[in-house]
Amino acid sequence: MTQTHYIARCHCGGIQLALTFPKGVNNVRRCDCSMCRRRGAPVASVSLANLKLVSGAELLSCYQFNTHTAKHYFCSRCGIYTHHQRRSNPQEYGINLGCIDELDPFAFKDAPVMDGINHPADREAS
Repeated sequence: MTQTHYIARCHCGGIQLALTFPKGVNNVRRCDCSMCRRRGAPVASVSLANLKLVSGAELLSCYQFNTHTAKHYFCSRCGIYTHHQRRSNPQEYGINLGCIDELDPFAFKDAPVMDGINHPADREAS
């Protein structure tokens, strides 16, 4: 059976997230928006209810830009991006798969790249 429960950690281990992927880790993707292009992390999504902050609330920082819809979370101590509340579906979090010890982020070589540069919400905000 496919593993569905994981712990994601930032580099220093201060932030820990308990994740549940009900159907396993699927729909892995990358994005070419200005933020994702710079961090280069493959992501998979979980619903808001399937992410629990286990530890590190005091270390969790949030960055927003452009439409201020997406919320990009990172550790204020080590700087690692752990997850973000998605702009295209605010009912989901995108999870940095590099933060899950049991997964190899380089194994997702065929992950499609989403067109974040031309996101429909950017045209609406103009």
